[in-house]
Amino acid sequence: MSEKCSKAAIGGQAVIEGVMMRAPNKLVVAVRKPDGGIIVKKDDVKLDSKPLFKKPILRGLIALYDSLVLGIKALNFSAEHAMPDVDKKDGKSSKLETYLSMILGIGLGVALFIYLPLFLTDALKRFVPIIESSFLVFNLVDGVIRVIFFLVYIFAISRMKDIARVFGYHGAEHKAIYTYEKGLDLTVENARSMSRLHPRCGTSFLLIVMIVAILVFSLIPKDSHFIIKFGSRIVLLPIIAGISYEVLKLSGRHADNPIVRFLITPGLWLQKLTTREPDDKMLEVALLSIKEALGKEDAEPAQGVEYAA
Repeated sequence: MSEKCSKAAIGGQAVIEGVMMRAPNKLVVAVRKPDGGIIVKKDDVKLDSKPLFKKPILRGLIALYDSLVLGIKALNFSAEHAMPDVDKKDGKSSKLETYLSMILGIGLGVALFIYLPLFLTDALKRFVPIIESSFLVFNLVDGVIRVIFFLVYIFAISRMKDIARVFGYHGAEHKAIYTYEKGLDLTVENARSMSRLHPRCGTSFLLIVMIVAILVFSLIPKDSHFIIKFGSRIVLLPIIAGISYEVLKLSGRHADNPIVRFLITPGLWLQKLTTREPDDKMLEVALLSIKEALGKEDAEPAQGVEYAA
């Protein structure tokens, strides 16, 4: 997930054998098919213009929900065309599948990154008295365990061959966006030399969420029952996500500031796990996606491009 503030905002996401790019009014998914051709799907998108939905924190929640829904749809589209053994679904079942995927993903995330760290920290306080006596220490330990789980999870999936290719497209997405942000021609040659690490990436956002969560969860009274602590963490998740979104946007606007650069460095380090150096074919797909999202009809398309209905 990358954005640019001074030019038209472009966000991206790696999918299976492809890249999704989103401009203010257009969403494009470009996927490399098994036969080597590229299929492109274009959709018009509109952000809600209601003033309430532009307020800080709330705008982050709207954007994140929107990104989650659109991201899963893009993943489903890429799976359908990049993996020939995937059965095609009708519109109704595809929509149901999207929301089931969302619910399952959120459920697994809550279990792995909220319930288990809290459970282990609560168990540790019986053996380490300071964890029980100091709620600051309790939340710090809880947060550290959460970050460890997150790092282990990222490292584990990065070892998988199929995921490694998705991470290659993730790197291609960043390079394509950097090329656009620097005002260069959107060519493979220009994109090749760009960094695969981007300060406004979703990986950095997740790390910001982990840090903000430690601070916000510290507001829960230390003598609360385990169920209250767990329930409060669920209730506070939207607030944490909204705050983290604002922090990400702020860091993106001031990425050249030395202090901000220092603060976002851990997120860039983490991207070394979630991105890979892409090959030229991956860059070709990412660049085609961003060209279509920007409506650059004068740009020369790659050979063998097909447009989905």
